[in-house]
Amino acid sequence: MIHNKIQRGIRDGIPIAVGYFSVSFTFGMMAVQSGISPFHAVLISLLNLTSAGQFTVIVSNASLMEMALTQLVVNIRYALMSVSLSQKLDDSVKMRSRLLIAYGNTDEIFAVASSKPGTVGAKYLYGLILLPVLGWVGGTLAGAVASTLLPGTVISALGVALYGMFIAIVVPPAKEHKEVRTVVLIALLL
Repeated sequence: MIHNKIQRGIRDGIPIAVGYFSVSFTFGMMAVQSGISPFHAVLISLLNLTSAGQFTVIVSNASLMEMALTQLVVNIRYALMSVSLSQKLDDSVKMRSRLLIAYGNTDEIFAVASSKPGTVGAKYLYGLILLPVLGWVGGTLAGAVASTLLPGTVISALGVALYGMFIAIVVPPAKEHKEVRTVVLIALLL
């Protein structure tokens, strides 16, 4: 079975796009507060689809070499996920399409595509990637613009949203699965 309908990919990408919008909104605010122009914040989001990688650029006052090495270490998983996902791609997916898919291969895109039975085609993956990229870049733009318009107290309150999102992602599975709860407790202790 091959999954290769762009409409299905777009539909599967909607929840990812909504989640990305909220996280990247926080990124856009933090970027502008750190002195990055809204244009450059959006450019960073367009070229680097990784929240952890983008936030490390903002919080570090490191040299370019240190930031590049940090980006490599933080984002090496995407190379490994792309190799894994390449095994799931239909044989009709050519090199050019594989490179475009690798650009948009995030944790969530990888998880959704990998969970499909059978193989996935380029059209499905283009659809799956489209809305999340738009959500990520659009959220960054909205956050960057909002940080130039909203009062400081509101911006400060919105900055807590990122932590709330991580809690919302971790707590439900931790309640349901002992293994997840154990990993969370170990992480907290470390």
